Amino acid sequence: MTGNGDVRFDAAMLDFLAQPRRWLVTGAAGFIGSNLVETLLRHGQHVRGLDNFATGYQRNLDEVRSLVGDAAWTRFDMVEGDIRDAATCDAAVAGVDYVLHQAALGSVPRSIADPATTNAANITGFLNMLDAARRAAVAGFVYAASSSTYGDEPNLPKREDRIGNPLSPYAVTKLVNELYAGVYARTYGFGSVGLRYFNVFGPRQDPDGAYAAVIPKWTASMIGQEEVAINGDGETSRDFCFVANAVQANLRAARACTAGTADVCNVAVGDRTTLNQLFALLRDALATHQIHYAREPLYRDFRAGDVRHSLADISHAEAVLGYRPSHRLADGIAAAVPWYIEHFRTTARPARQD
Repeated sequence: MTGNGDVRFDAAMLDFLAQPRRWLVTGAAGFIGSNLVETLLRHGQHVRGLDNFATGYQRNLDEVRSLVGDAAWTRFDMVEGDIRDAATCDAAVAGVDYVLHQAALGSVPRSIADPATTNAANITGFLNMLDAARRAAVAGFVYAASSSTYGDEPNLPKREDRIGNPLSPYAVTKLVNELYAGVYARTYGFGSVGLRYFNVFGPRQDPDGAYAAVIPKWTASMIGQEEVAINGDGETSRDFCFVANAVQANLRAARACTAGTADVCNVAVGDRTTLNQLFALLRDALATHQIHYAREPLYRDFRAGDVRHSLADISHAEAVLGYRPSHRLADGIAAAVPWYIEHFRTTARPARQD
């Protein structure tokens, strides 16, 4: 069974991880959260997970257990609960050194369809966790921010100090997270790092449901010889980022947290790929595993709330965190495809009703 690829650290990070610490990963049963749990356990850390399983899956945690082994799994404990409940957040942070806050309701379309639920999870839930971590005096608080915060800012590449107007309720929630983190740094001296993710993909990302991310959704369709739909003309572009890069950034950010400072860093590769190019890359990668997809994509209308182009400037993350992406897009696809084939070819995938 394949894992999340080779998450690579330099000597300083390996020294940091050589000292066992206690970590809380919210959204631990989700895509990025379960990859964080896996990497931390591989490095001898003690990990608590928190998840309400609204968008996460027990099967992700079961897979992590099979990958790291039963001995490492004894260093993991799981809390099933909701970040919208302040008492749950207080209990989850007890005795924890670092918080990696990944729990959220993602998806621009979901937020447009149901802004109130997105607000409750992403703003109320975030504030509950931020305040619980402050009162518990954790050493580092890292949270999942989003490239959606850039909104209608037209310049490329996207720089952390230059944002526009939000284009969706989801983007509003992620901007509010950053505002709260800044207020907590100035008011309480509580340090944090927000990571503006750019289109993260990799093992354990859900291909099902109306709000599935494009890479697992398309790959599952190609493996099943089903239709692939592209929103717009296919020239929309994104900075796709393999999950091993996001894991690396989270752990570096925890180490870099400084009291009284609320920093924000792009987490991406610094490359721009169109959806048409992505389609070809996925098709070619599957062909190397003798899965041949001959159908052409179906082009549909552009999707409300989506930005046309996205490309990150990662120089701030490089300077502040020591972040260096280990996987370019083609590298990440090559690492992820064996997992996609193993899971999407053999597993019945009933669509989740989101």
